[in-house]
Amino acid sequence: MDIQTNKQLSDLTTMRIGGTAHFVATVTSPQEVATVYQNAQRLKQNIIVLGGGSNVIAHDEGFDGVIVLNKIPGFEVIEDTGDSTTIKIGAGELWDSVVERSVTMGLSGIAALSAIPGTAGAAPVQNIGAYGQEIADTLVSLEAYDTQQNSFVQLSWQDCGFSYRHSIFRGSQQGRYVIVSITLKLYKAAPQPPFYTALQTYLDEHNITNYTVQAIRDAVIAIRAKKLPDPAKLPNTGSFFKNAIVEDWLYNDLKAKYPDMPGYEMDATHHKIPTGWLIQEAGFKGQVINGMKVHSDNALVLINQSAKGYADLAAAREEIISTVRDTFRITIEQEPLEI
Repeated sequence: MDIQTNKQLSDLTTMRIGGTAHFVATVTSPQEVATVYQNAQRLKQNIIVLGGGSNVIAHDEGFDGVIVLNKIPGFEVIEDTGDSTTIKIGAGELWDSVVERSVTMGLSGIAALSAIPGTAGAAPVQNIGAYGQEIADTLVSLEAYDTQQNSFVQLSWQDCGFSYRHSIFRGSQQGRYVIVSITLKLYKAAPQPPFYTALQTYLDEHNITNYTVQAIRDAVIAIRAKKLPDPAKLPNTGSFFKNAIVEDWLYNDLKAKYPDMPGYEMDATHHKIPTGWLIQEAGFKGQVINGMKVHSDNALVLINQSAKGYADLAAAREEIISTVRDTFRITIEQEPLEI
């Protein structure tokens, strides 16, 4: 275990804002997680876990406690059958490396989740999803340290309370569990159409009809490269807002007024509207607000172009939210968590 003092949160998060963290502990095993938490509880120190910092916004006042950087490794096949392979993955593994390795093995289930930044342990927290797949589709279970019981527990996918970009880990049980490994069940059959609209469009435009997992991964990487800037070059958290889920009556009302508005049926009574479209139509695409730029190719993304701190980001966020609400009667929600 490595413990450092007075580290800048702006160096640990991809939006590159945030004050000083009093302690930063890098852990590489489940037992080190338990040790850090037990010591923090004994010293009455607040504690927060970070992975890659790609879905987190840090405040200017910093964090007067312990930041735990989860670097627990591991990639182990624990079951292999004629049609599936079950893999246990350390929470500190880079998520895209996990996807790449599974694709190399010829396994289906997470190829559409390629090029998503962050760690494997962070994937269930927001139930990451893209192009028709989400982590809830393949997660069998996960192992976590229960900070209330001071013991390790195994949670099934049913226990995780998954919904669109949500789980108990960012809801009712936020802060209780520290994920140390996840177990995924992936499949040996080739991906089957129909695919998510944007993905299918790319495949059609490039005359790709041999739907291998590698073809799907390559397509997703190409699509994301155009729509999502590299946080190492342009500070951002990927999609800053969740897509809007609205009741059918509102969707139908808006569709009548805006015939070109895209939408996707979620269930019998709800539709999803791309929030990037709402922000674009509200006039923000390519605009700079308090140093935060709305991405010119994907209005769902905010880039820290010259923001001085959290206050600038918050002001930009609130201007976008209020304008979209006034225009479309939809209150859009921020996707990254805050510390």
